[in-house]
Parts: sequence; C-alpha cells; structure tokens
Amino acid sequence: MSNSLSHWVNVLRWPVRLLVKSKLVPRDPCAELGIDPQKPVIYILKTESVTDLIALERIAKSLGLPNPNTPITIGGKEIPRYFSVYGRMPFIGKAAPQDEKSIAQFSELVHLLRDEKQHDIQLVPVALFWGRKPGNEDSSVKSAVLEDDQASWLRKLMMVLFLGRDNFVRFSQPISMTQMLDGRSSDERIAHKLSRLARFHFYRLAQTMLGPKLVYRNSLDKRIIKSSALAPVMEEYAAQKNLTTEQVHAEVAKLVDEIAANYSERLLRIGDRVLSWLWNKLYKGISISNAERVRQLSQDGEEIIYVPCHRSHMDYLLLSYVIYRQGMAPPHIAAGINLSFWPAGPIFRRGGAFFMRRTFKGNKLYAAVFREYLHQLFNNGYSVKYFTEGGRSRTGRLLNPKTGMVAMTVQGLLRGIERPITLVPVYLGYDHVMEVSTYHGELKGKSKEKESMGQVFKTLRKLKNFGRAYVNFGEPISLNKYLDQNVAEWRDSIDPIELQKPSWLTPTVNDIANRVMTNINNCAAVTSITLTALAVLGVERRAIAKNNLVSQLDWYLDLLRSVPYTDGVTVPEVSGAELLEQAIELDKFTVTNDELGDVISLSASGAVTMTYYRNNILHLFALPSLVAAGLVYKNFTTKAQLQDLVHSLYPLIQNELFLGFEQSDLNDYVDAIVDNLKQAGLIELNDQQISVNSNTKTQLIIMAQHIQETLQRYAIVLKIMQKKPTIERSALSHDSHVLAQRLSNIHGINAPEFFDKNVLSTFITGLKELDYFTGEQDEHNSEEVALLVDTVTGLLRPTVLATIKASLN
Repeated sequence: MSNSLSHWVNVLRWPVRLLVKSKLVPRDPCAELGIDPQKPVIYILKTESVTDLIALERIAKSLGLPNPNTPITIGGKEIPRYFSVYGRMPFIGKAAPQDEKSIAQFSELVHLLRDEKQHDIQLVPVALFWGRKPGNEDSSVKSAVLEDDQASWLRKLMMVLFLGRDNFVRFSQPISMTQMLDGRSSDERIAHKLSRLARFHFYRLAQTMLGPKLVYRNSLDKRIIKSSALAPVMEEYAAQKNLTTEQVHAEVAKLVDEIAANYSERLLRIGDRVLSWLWNKLYKGISISNAERVRQLSQDGEEIIYVPCHRSHMDYLLLSYVIYRQGMAPPHIAAGINLSFWPAGPIFRRGGAFFMRRTFKGNKLYAAVFREYLHQLFNNGYSVKYFTEGGRSRTGRLLNPKTGMVAMTVQGLLRGIERPITLVPVYLGYDHVMEVSTYHGELKGKSKEKESMGQVFKTLRKLKNFGRAYVNFGEPISLNKYLDQNVAEWRDSIDPIELQKPSWLTPTVNDIANRVMTNINNCAAVTSITLTALAVLGVERRAIAKNNLVSQLDWYLDLLRSVPYTDGVTVPEVSGAELLEQAIELDKFTVTNDELGDVISLSASGAVTMTYYRNNILHLFALPSLVAAGLVYKNFTTKAQLQDLVHSLYPLIQNELFLGFEQSDLNDYVDAIVDNLKQAGLIELNDQQISVNSNTKTQLIIMAQHIQETLQRYAIVLKIMQKKPTIERSALSHDSHVLAQRLSNIHGINAPEFFDKNVLSTFITGLKELDYFTGEQDEHNSEEVALLVDTVTGLLRPTVLATIKASLN
C-alpha cells in the first residue's frame, strides 16, 4: 500500500466504521466457499478505494482473515495483501484498467512463489457494492452521484453518507496459486490470465448482484406496442372492435398498466430493513440451503426463473428477501390480480411484482400483451419468479401444477432468446403458517376471504415468534438442455414473431411442470414441527409417552441420514430429544405429566392443524411407511415381497406425492430401508427371512400409519369402481368424496385433505393415465382393478376396511 493511501486509511478508518454497516454474501464465506483462514490470503478488489479497504478490513477481522491493509511477506519480500483491477478514480472521468500495474503485481507474485513453493497463496476476489442500484436511462445528477460503478472519491463519499448502511461485501471462491503454477505457462502468461479473469469476474458479479439496467415504463410501453409479435393480434382486435390504431394502442397501454411492475431499488433498500425487522419479529431465523448453486448460475449468464412451492402470502416477501440478501438481483414476481388492492398493490409493483388475471380465456389481446411483457422481461435479462401451483396449498402438500406460465416460458425460448433459461425449484417451509386455520375452513366449504387491508391488519396483530423459516434451492432444470435431450427438433420451431404451439409443446410442458414439483419435494426441509407432527399423528388417539416419542424421532432422523431421500433434503443435526424440545417450545403440542412421566399429545383441533405440517414431508416417508405396512399388516417375510409391493403402488403414490425415484432405483431403496430397520433393532434378518421384533413392533406400527390415509382413499375409490363397473369418473369422484367424509367421521381421521375433492380427482386421473380406465366411456379394466384392490385392502386396518365394505353394501 502506498504511503498516501495508508495515510487516508488511518484518517478515515473511524468515520467509515461509524457510517458503514456491511452485509456479507455469503453469510459464512469461509465455510461455504472453502476459504482457509490458516493459509495465506491475497485479496483481489475491483477498484483501489480507501472506503472499500476499510469496510473489508472490518469484515476480514470478523471472519478471522488477515487485514487487507497489512502487507504479506513472501520469499523475504513484503508485497501488498490486495491487488486491484482498476486504479483510483479521478475526480472527473473514468479510470482505465491498470493493466500494467496489476499484471506487474501478478507477475511478481508468481515469480516469488516459484522460489517459495511451500506457499499455497489463496487469491480471494472480493467485490463491494454500495447500494444495489442497477442503473437505468436516468441521467440525473442524483443517479450519477450514487452510481457505484468506479466512483470518484467525492462520489464515494456521498455513497458512504447515503448508502453506508447498504454496503454488501461479496466474497468469491478462492483461487489456489499452487494449482495455477502447476501448469507449464510462463509467469507473464499466468499474470495476464489472472488479470483478465479478474476483470471478467467482477463484471459478472455486478450483473448477478445488480441485475440488468431498468427500462422506463414509457419505453416499455413503446417496445410492447411496436412488437412485431403483437402486431397481428392488435390488427385482429381493431377489426373485431372497429377501433382505430390509436385506440388499440391506448387499450394495450391500459393492459400494460394493469400488468407491469414498477421496480424501485430505493423501495428494495427500505424493504430490506423492514423485512429484517419483520423476520426478527416473526421467526428465530431463516435456514437457507444451496444458494451458491443459484449464484453460480447467475454468474454464468443464465436467465433464472424461480419456481417455488406456495404455502403462504409470506412467500412473496421471504424468497425475494433471501435472494436479495444472497447477493442476487431480486426477481420480478408473477402475482395474482387479487393482490393489486390499494395500497399494497403499488408497493408490490415497486418491489417487482407484475399482476396476472386468473384466466386468459376470452381475451386474446390481454393474453398476447401478457406474453409480450413476459418476453420483454426474459429478453432484457430480468430474473422472474412464479408459482406453478397457481395458488397457496391448503393441505401442506404440493398441488398439481398449473402449466400456463411454464408454457409461456418455453414459448419465450421459442422466440429466440439467446440466454439459456433455467428453472430453479425452491422449497419454502415454515414452523408456523399464519393462514393454516383459514385453509381448514376453506377445505370444509367456507368461502375464501378476499384480500384486503383488513386482512393485513389482522395478520399484523398476530405478530409473534413463529420458529424458523426454510428456503431450500433445488436442482435446477435447464430448459435448453432438457429440450436438446427430449425434443430433438425443438430449434426448428424458433420464430421471433409468430406464436408457436408445436405438437410437442403440451406434453413437454406437462413433463417439465411435474419435474419442477418433484425437484421441489427433492429439497424439502425436515424440521422439529414437521417430524414431530408426523410421529404424533401416527399414534392412536394422538398421545404418546415422551420417551417413546423420542425413540421414534431418533429412528426417523437416523433413517433420513443413513437412507437419504435425496442429497437436497435438509435434516436437523440434533438428537430426537433436542428436536422434541424445539417443537414443544413452539407451543403446538400438549405436555401432561403423570407418575410414569410426560405424555405428548394433540387436541382434536391441534391434530387438524398439524396435518398441514406433516404433509410438508409426507413424501419422504411414503415408501418407508409402505414397507412397514407390508411387514405389519401383510406379514411379509422377504425383501422380494416388499419390493414387489412398492413397485405395484409406486406409480400411484408417485403421481400424488411427486416422488423422485426411478423405477430402477426402487429395489436398492427398499433394501436400504430394510437394512436400516435391522440396524435399528426393529426386525431380524436371517437367510433373507425377515421377522419383526415384537418388543419394538409399536414403532413399525406408527411408521405404517403414515401411508394409511392415502391407502384408505385408494381403497374407497377402487371399491366403488369394483362395485359399479360402469360409473363415470365425475360420479366416481362424487361418491368417493361422500364415502371419505363418512370414514373421516366414523374413524376420527383428522386430515382435511382426506376427503378433498382435488386430492381424490388427482388419484382418479392417475388411474386413467395408468390405463385402469379403458375406452372413451370410462369402462374399467376389471382385472387390473381387482388386483389393485387386493393389494391395497390387505394393507388397511381391519376396522377401516369393514366400514368401507359396510358402506357399499
């Protein structure tokens, strides 16, 4: 560091520390990026800046990393601990890349390391952002003053004053100089490569953090109105309505006003503070998994479409907040038109929300304008977020996907967008969902309450600590790669003007939508609430001794860890006892005490509520529960029998719960479950013969219970089909709903989704897709139905089966 720069660092250190509050991206860079504090570090910065150095100095100290303002000694020579790609900005004009200086620094470092081969220097790129303004067509003085791109000392001073509380420090993965030196390149070639990579890296980081430059609304209106793809639709609309060109343009402008977001970086900065307060008020924290994979996609130049599950209105805020805090540009959000009420609508718009009607039917112009607006977002590089379920899940399970937005995304790709488009499934979970009680009312037939400010105030009155929230980013789906692998001729359909609906579009979109839902479930978060709810709801009368519950939870945790559903599922790193204590603290379970110890239970109303949380992870235990049912109710004694059972029912369960296994993987998965049961002492395995341990059979019975409600629904539908071979699917759905309600009342089945018409319809549709119905008149494949009836009914509790039979006689 030069003497003058060192002087200014000393002078400004305390003022800057008072004015600046930095936010780390990622939150724990050493652990998440593999930065080793025990190895020597040299920081790579974009610009030589006193304020950047002081902010980094404070962050480095908190991470146990070396001070960037102290030199590092290599081979007996002191050199600066930071290199910068650009020099200090002059008061007027722009700084040129300091190629000669940075290359000289890199060359000197390489030369010194050639002689000191024991040193493994980590080059750690660090980018500092003051605010998150992406820039736009605004040429005002205010925009210029607060522009973060290579600011002069005066502009940097203004930024520290106005944006010091919004300083983001973005660490990147370290570059090992040992690996760089392993090649045969010359010192100068390596130095040139490092300098070039650093400049490109900081450019990509800026794109990731800030997003593309914003387009003004009047410019957006003009682009949409002048779109070649929209022109024929406007001409047709003008002819139908007998309107002039100007009148059609005015109609289009109104529709754009109804739809379009009005993104504001200032609102996002304010929102960041408000939401930080809100999360601290509501939750103990937010658990985030696999955010780095999304940051990498963004840095690679992908067009990112976030497709989360939909549990709560809180989803809109939570995911955007997490994305912003994880160092990525917040997405534009597709929201239902029901959320555009005043004053929330204008606020949501400035936060990036654009609004869509529930249906596009009967309004071709609206559909065309919406598609064109979405295309403009894609074409300009904005990330987008939409919910493929269409609405919030009232049951806690994933809903069947609505494919409209996915279809428009694929059609956007067929418009010739150059950037690859990647769908990023996201699992959102909560220890407490504020709308759960209203969901249960709606499932029982109560009308949905219209969104309004009154609803908002009701919610605000309930603010209290609701445990944790969970955001898990799932395995991305590259649309370009998917189409390359599954639709060889898709590029033949690319047309920048004409809306394309090739024959392959509908089945392809359906498959992509189902993959999205499967990938969401593949990254589920197991929590204290979801796992405890699952266990307690599996017990008769919903009451269990605490020590027995702890044993059950310990087994479930061990099963999830030793036989993982997928690598993306997150499991708490605690014991069953610790997990139970966390659940009890959230005040959702009743704890009573007698002379023999504590009993954990759920009231009737509490049991209904907890089915929602159980359903969040029910898919993780569907097959283990089916295996347990085969052992307990079918008295199976071999792995082969269990494998056959799982294979026979898997297509139906997969269709309903979006399970992620291939048929070819099922045998290995069943074998792993059986091995776990043996290790847990629940069964004995001798010469491939399985016998249930009578002392621990209760644990297997509890596990078997988790799939019971699903099998009971199957039995209801199948027995009606067997009794009424010519019944139409609509009548089958009605009769099944009636019988399921009766079964729920008689046997105290507390899950509202047990008799939900949508769930029953999903199963019936699955039977149709699997050819249990034949022909156009819904005739049944009686032989296949009979085999399925035998399989399913043999897994039910006798009392439940007796009720079904009696109700149909």
